[in-house]
Amino acid sequence: MGISLIMNLNFKALRRLCLPALRRKVSVAMFCVVALSGAMLGISSSAQADAAAGEKKAYTCLGCHGVLHYVNTYPTYHVPRIGGQHKDYIVAALKAYRSKQRAHPTMQANANLLTDEDINDIAEYFASQGKK
Repeated sequence: MGISLIMNLNFKALRRLCLPALRRKVSVAMFCVVALSGAMLGISSSAQADAAAGEKKAYTCLGCHGVLHYVNTYPTYHVPRIGGQHKDYIVAALKAYRSKQRAHPTMQANANLLTDEDINDIAEYFASQGKK
C-alpha cells in the first residue's frame, strides 16, 4: 500500500472524527493535530533504516571511503571518509549518483546497483559511525 493511499485513508478518518466535533463547537483542534502527527510518524517509522543491514551492504563502500587519507590515482582526488556523515546527505548523494545527476562513473555504477532500502540502510550505518 503506497504512502499516498495510507495518507488518504488517514485524512478521511481524521475528517470523520474532527469535522463533526468542530461543528458542535467543541475544541478538539488539538486532538486533530496530535492524531495527524501520530499518523505521519507511524508512516515514516515503517520505512526505518537498519544500520546492521547497512554494515553488510556497505562493504564495497569501505574499500575507498574507509581508508584514512586515501587519494585516488587517476583522476587524482581525495576520497572522503563518510563515517559520521548526516544520513540525509548520504541518501541524497547516492540517489543523485544513481540518477546520474552527480558525475562520477564509479559511484554511478555502485549506486545503480542499490535499491532505496539499500541506500537507507547504508546511510544509517555510516551516520551511526560518528566522526572518526
